Formats: sequence, structure tokens, C-alpha cells
Amino acid sequence: MPKVLRSKLPHALMAHLHLRIRDRSISLEDLELMLWWLDTNPEVPHGRWFKRFPGMTVCGEGELVKTFPLPHQAATGEEIS
Repeated sequence: MPKVLRSKLPHALMAHLHLRIRDRSISLEDLELMLWWLDTNPEVPHGRWFKRFPGMTVCGEGELVKTFPLPHQAATGEEIS
């Protein structure tokens, strides 16, 4: 199983994630929770996946974090713990 890629992300993806963080007003506390999770070097499925945090959901595909959906948007893929 792949592990979440934390460096050398494509520039367009980084710009997209930054925009979503700003547009969704994701709190520093939620970002810290996500970073602590990333520090565990988590394994994720090859396909689509998502992880729920108290104030946000992270969606990814394979080794990449792809977006942060709005609270009313459904996450797709395999939920990971």
C-alpha cells in the first residue's frame, strides 16, 4: 500500500490545496491534527480514500492528498482510520 507523499508535490496540487484550506477556513488546529497524522507515515489505498478529522475531511487518491471537501459534500473512496 502507498504512503502519503509529503514532499515534491506537483505545484498545481499544492496551489489547489492552499486555496481549499483558505476557502474552507480550515483551522490551524485541524491542520495540526492532519500533520500529526501524516507524521505517522500512514498507508493509504491505491485508489480514492478519505480521512475524517473533527473539523474537516481530507480526500486523496493513492499517495496524494487531493482536496478538502465542504462539510455538506460527500467524500468518496475508502474511509481510513
